Amino acid sequence: MKKAIITSLTDDRPGVLASISASLFKCDCNLLEVSQTILGSEFAGIFIVSMPKELNEEELKKKLETDLRGENINIHVKPLKESKTFETPCDPFIVTTFGPDRKGLVSAVTSAIARHNSNVTNLKAFFHGGDNPRDNVMIYEIDIPKSENLKALSEDLNKLGEKFSLEINIQHKKIFDNITKI
Repeated sequence: MKKAIITSLTDDRPGVLASISASLFKCDCNLLEVSQTILGSEFAGIFIVSMPKELNEEELKKKLETDLRGENINIHVKPLKESKTFETPCDPFIVTTFGPDRKGLVSAVTSAIARHNSNVTNLKAFFHGGDNPRDNVMIYEIDIPKSENLKALSEDLNKLGEKFSLEINIQHKKIFDNITKI
């Protein structure tokens, strides 16, 4: 099966996702995965699709741009290669941070996670500025290899917390999900 990954950016408004998904359907593409969010006032969408064998990525991009003309949607299409990333057995964890907004927070936290061969699979960050800890939140979903030293990662994150005046918590995703279940 031939797959492509499509990224899209545009001003947020009702119907953006409907327009893009309808255009992909017209191109005989099947949606396999979708991730979309609103960042500030921008719609950001990522789509993994299976596509007809006779259609290449450049043609798909042109068809989407033609079909979506007038909607001011920036489209990028590239082939999706079979992934060989992170074949190591891992456990899912959640890292949450609360604290004052400071430049370099995301870089520092992700660098600490990477030093422990762990992979960030999802990040949500909300920065409203100032020193109120509840106004600035980062939630990282990470995969930690079973062979990694969880205590060492936790200690590194605690050191970052002290350096940046952050409250940093790390817990297994199952525990996090059960605690935050409504």
